[in-house]
Amino acid sequence: MHIEHLAIWVKDLELMKDFYCRYFAATANSKYTNQAKQFQSYFLSFAGGPRLELMQMPVVPVSKDNIYDQFTGLIHFAISLGSKEKVDEMTAMFKTDGFEVLDGPRTTGDGYYESVILDPEKNRIELTV
Repeated sequence: MHIEHLAIWVKDLELMKDFYCRYFAATANSKYTNQAKQFQSYFLSFAGGPRLELMQMPVVPVSKDNIYDQFTGLIHFAISLGSKEKVDEMTAMFKTDGFEVLDGPRTTGDGYYESVILDPEKNRIELTV
């Protein structure tokens, strides 16, 4: 058994697709559109692991959760970059490119080397070895 994909509701489907393709070398499928529901989505595939589904539909409300607080539900997902050096490099790149770094890079109490950044729509991404 394994996780097949995770899904995120987004406001700007093209912006988010481009972000994950650019920074994480994801490959997007053709956009799926359901005109009747005004629903659109992309599935993004990575070199390994589960896919990420980006979904957009005008009637889905913006989250009222404060992005700087923890809350119940899915709070982040982690992308393994393969080395501490790559975590450092990508964290610096995100900071230079204007994305917010919430934490790290650092070694956590349970031994992970990680940093946490926010994507363009303020979803938490953990960058780890």
